[in-house]
Order: sequence, then C-alpha cells, then structure tokens
Amino acid sequence: MKLKVMLPTHIFLDTRVQKITGEGMNGFFGLLPRHVDFVTALASGILSFEDENGDEQHMAVMEGVLVKKGDTVFISTRRAVQDADLASLRNTVETDFLKEKQKEKNMRTSASRIEAGFIRRFLEFQDHA
Repeated sequence: MKLKVMLPTHIFLDTRVQKITGEGMNGFFGLLPRHVDFVTALASGILSFEDENGDEQHMAVMEGVLVKKGDTVFISTRRAVQDADLASLRNTVETDFLKEKQKEKNMRTSASRIEAGFIRRFLEFQDHA
C-alpha cells in the first residue's frame, strides 16, 4: 500500500507501507492493503505505520483528512512531525498542536467580536439615517 502525506506547501511523506493505524474523529482505525476504500477526519494525534521491512514508524498529525482509495492512502494535514521517539511525538501533540489550536480558537473569537461590533454599528447607523 502507498502512503502519501501532504502538507499545504509540500509532500511530507511518500512511501510504501504494510499497515496504518491512527485515530479518526470517530475513534481508532487500522488499515491493511485489502481494506475497503475508506475516508475519515483525523484527530490530532499519533499515526503509526509499518514500513515495507515491517518496522513500525510514527508521526504526529495535526488534524486532517485520510482517504484510502485502492492501493493508496492519502493524508492531507496542516502539520506533521515524524520522530523515532514516541514520547517526543506525544509531547509535540500535547503541547505544540494544542497550543496552536487554542491560538486559532482565540483568533476566531476575536474575529467574531469584530464582526458583531461592525454589525451593531451598522444597525445604529441605519437607525439614525
């Protein structure tokens, strides 16, 4: 099976694998070469796979989408980190990825406040016109 991990700016990983395990928004999953075609939204977490030699590899992904079609598994994510040390990857997910998600949440909240203020002022302007 071919695993292709794509980031917004480049292809992060393009390799042959025997097995893939990870966590989707609906729970954990495992994929083997003859698995039925499959689509899932990925949760931020650890994605593991066995390379062609049977060695287990790990990578952290920051949410994304996984699509298995035929013999190819495509993963699209905003950020991915590969490391041999599983503890280091878990730390990356727990600190860096979650901090980034909190920043995004704060930015969305600020944007909503600005939008609400704009609408309020627009309605006040209409009342005075």
